[in-house]
Amino acid sequence: MEIVKNRRMGSNNFSSVEDYLLSLNSTKANTLREVIDVILRSFSDLEVKLAWNVPQIHRGDKYIFGVSALKNHLALAPWSTQVMEAFNTKLEDGGYVVKKNLFQIPVDWEIDRALIIELVEARLAELDEQ
Repeated sequence: MEIVKNRRMGSNNFSSVEDYLLSLNSTKANTLREVIDVILRSFSDLEVKLAWNVPQIHRGDKYIFGVSALKNHLALAPWSTQVMEAFNTKLEDGGYVVKKNLFQIPVDWEIDRALIIELVEARLAELDEQ
């Protein structure tokens, strides 16, 4: 168990979402677990799997939301530049660092359930329109 906890990001391939989360310090892991749990509890048709060596929320073969841990922050990605553009002002006003495809949150983020749900709803609506 100690070997798993001491693995460095980027140098290992993980076998599962849990394996990925176990590789993180407890603060990062707990925050990402809570983000994943909020999504899965709110949207019963979504699942989480490991893709590109990080946790990804999906519906069938479509990706909905990705989460990952970096050295000093966590990244949340709704898998859509359109969704990111629609939420850009709200995210920036919330103090988040916003990139084209993701936004950064503190490792000890107090989960904003409403924001996560809104982002997932926007991504699902986008997919449903296609």
